Amino acid sequence: MPVSLLHRLALLLVMAGGAGLVQAESWPVADWALEPVPPSPAIAELEAYAFPARDEANRTGVRTDALLVVRDGRVVYERYAGPTRADTPHLTWSMSKSLLATVLGVAYGQGHFRLDAPVAQYYPPFARHPKIKVGHLLNWASGLDWQEDYEYAPLQSSVLAMLYTRGRADMAGFTAAHAAAAEPGARFRYSSGDSNVLAAALKGMVGAETYADYPWRALFEPLGITSAVWETDAAGTFVASSYAYLSARDLARIGLLMQRDGRWGEQQVLPQPWVAFNRTPLATYQAQNAKAGDAVPGGHWWLNAELPGAARPWADAPADAFAALGHWGQGLYVLPTEKLLIVRYADDRDASFEHNQLLKRVRAAFAREVQP
Repeated sequence: MPVSLLHRLALLLVMAGGAGLVQAESWPVADWALEPVPPSPAIAELEAYAFPARDEANRTGVRTDALLVVRDGRVVYERYAGPTRADTPHLTWSMSKSLLATVLGVAYGQGHFRLDAPVAQYYPPFARHPKIKVGHLLNWASGLDWQEDYEYAPLQSSVLAMLYTRGRADMAGFTAAHAAAAEPGARFRYSSGDSNVLAAALKGMVGAETYADYPWRALFEPLGITSAVWETDAAGTFVASSYAYLSARDLARIGLLMQRDGRWGEQQVLPQPWVAFNRTPLATYQAQNAKAGDAVPGGHWWLNAELPGAARPWADAPADAFAALGHWGQGLYVLPTEKLLIVRYADDRDASFEHNQLLKRVRAAFAREVQP
């Protein structure tokens, strides 16, 4: 019998194991397989945290628009609120950055760029910063003099100027005009500008004619994602810092791809070394100087890594957990060892929501012993 046929049969058939029968992997095709978990006190506690009564007039407290939990490739829990439904493309805010990293992973596997190449090789307006490499931008370690302040410090904010005022027509060009404040790679400074320069560099990597539909052809279509909307600035560059929209179920497909080390069915969509880079902490990151609960920066993803001199950011989640995170409480959480992933869309306008509290409750409700 041909080896390929044996491989297919192995994926489709159940196999006898010491702990009983182990099911073949589940992958969403047109839609996800559903395996809802019955109500329980643990689920009630999760819902009390995620969907509490709220002061809408003052926009205070936790406000969850969507909460989706996938275990072993099957949807075990799903709830929506407000105008958000299962088919609603929700604004991801800064989860767009991790989405860009996933698109870049496909381009990396196709040989379109190197991590150690100067950014200016792919984006010529960055020529004034010849020492900044692609990998520096992916670690938010460009060294540019960038201020990632939001609505509470609008006059000093580089990101607000980029998104809404003098930088909005050409966000990558606006970022490129910033002066250097540190050596590339020497420090972590979160920057939406770094992400938008990467989005502009992608155009140079794959070619201008290919760029406009590249995320769809390279990533969304192979994964069966149909809801994706991604805004561009006036220069035609994807606003990779902020403005991608996907339904919760479609975003979960990105999570499953990452949970399974870049593999989608029998296709290796992302090279495994790329996923390993995404999940590796920036070497120069000073975890002991971070605020409690702040995740560790990886390659445009956020990590629950336990580094020397600092506690694990989310104490009640496994150390191998990682996430795409966005403003006002957006989160795509991947827990590989427990085969769990969580999508949360939200509109939290205060600081009452905590990643660790959500993850603790999700694990209590849905984690089970991982089968060998």
